[in-house]
Amino acid sequence: MARKVAVYTRISRDDEGDGLGVTRQRQDCERLADLRGWSVAKVYEDNDVSAYKRNVRRPEYELMLSDLAAGLIDGVVSYDLDRLARQPKDLERLIEIFDNRKRLTFATVTNDIDLSSADGRTMARVMVAFANKSSHDTARRLKRKHLELAMSGKSSGGPAPYGWQKDDPNKVDLEAARHIRAAQNEILAGVRIGTIRTRWHEQGIGRPREGTKRTAHHHVEFMLTNPRLCGYRTYHGEILLSDDGEPVIGEWETINTVEEWEAVCSAVAERKRANPSPAAGKPLARKYLLSGIARCGLCHNKIRGQISRLWKPGSKVSKYNYQCSVVNGGCGKVGRVGEPMEDLIIDLVLEEQRKRAAEDGSPALMEWLGEAEFKSVSDDIKALTTAANNREITMSSVLQILPDLERRRDELKLERARFQRKLKRAESVSEGIKNREEFRDLPIERQQEIILHSLSAVVVHPAGRGRRIFNPDLIEPIWRE
Repeated sequence: MARKVAVYTRISRDDEGDGLGVTRQRQDCERLADLRGWSVAKVYEDNDVSAYKRNVRRPEYELMLSDLAAGLIDGVVSYDLDRLARQPKDLERLIEIFDNRKRLTFATVTNDIDLSSADGRTMARVMVAFANKSSHDTARRLKRKHLELAMSGKSSGGPAPYGWQKDDPNKVDLEAARHIRAAQNEILAGVRIGTIRTRWHEQGIGRPREGTKRTAHHHVEFMLTNPRLCGYRTYHGEILLSDDGEPVIGEWETINTVEEWEAVCSAVAERKRANPSPAAGKPLARKYLLSGIARCGLCHNKIRGQISRLWKPGSKVSKYNYQCSVVNGGCGKVGRVGEPMEDLIIDLVLEEQRKRAAEDGSPALMEWLGEAEFKSVSDDIKALTTAANNREITMSSVLQILPDLERRRDELKLERARFQRKLKRAESVSEGIKNREEFRDLPIERQQEIILHSLSAVVVHPAGRGRRIFNPDLIEPIWRE
């Protein structure tokens, strides 16, 4: 009876995605098995999978070892030993199976090694050690090459990030850039990334990865805060600095200025600090416009929106209302139907903002007052670094001065980012919204930001006993000065 053997094929990179490399290996292995009179029971194929990287799992290799240990196959045929293993630990696992199961068959197309003998195992270990060293040397050379490319501001290859043309990653994709800028403005106006992600998914924006239903939250966040947007070159996820301590600038077209990019990053970071990741099933997004803004006129506790118990599909009863809740520490005595109260506040706010815009006219261009100091501190850091590189000053002297300068520079960068964010928010609020319908089309976070730009709170006074008809006089807006 012919021995049942496995054919194992592997290739580290299949750039074309056509699997021709592993196909050629399989054909040669099957030809060898046929010459030896063995029957190929199964082909195990790991295409486009590295055997050198420690954090990469080869599913077909693991399955082959399991089947070999279980006695489902009687041996292995591979094109070469380095197709099977480039890490000594992977070879030792295979040798251990050969120890436990005698008379197993092992062969390669390039040369035969007897894993059942001490000499054969020694030779196999030496060959894997040399293959591992070869992979290590290649990885080291590639790492040095990528660092050199990065320092010169060049791209290291790979697909173009969203925002740049697929066929030329140095040129901006104007349509994608427009979506990115619009989303960044929304972030500065208080809109959540999750809201942007949902809309992008509905509109097919953002180049979702093949095989995924929608772009992941952290991918959308990275698209909107990628240092590449303002020209900064990164290396292993960090902004790369030149010898003089300045960020390395890439050779591609930019979508943001440095100040715009910093403002967006600051807005995202501050939101994360204010709202840490919620537990599963408990989203941070508010469903109701005046939740947390409306307050009870009796106990002054915050009032939140909730679905009306009396509402049913098709009924004339309001779908939701605002109720002072005992559970949240309130008196539970004040409530109001949702839609009429929201419509009243929206109309009042839009009218107030239209009047303010007419009185103020075009807002004067605001400038950040710390720009001169920031430039001076940055120039001092650059001068110190250059002097140290030229051995004009000792490193000991540099380290006594540099930390304080760097700390002040980082403080000023944060102040600049906050200023830009505040400026963008003011600009977004001043954008004319013609009517209530346009207001309702905005994301809920954006609506709340507009409301809070004019109001600090909305006080809901009790309506008293008897038939309750919505009375706008019992809704008191508290205007900001």
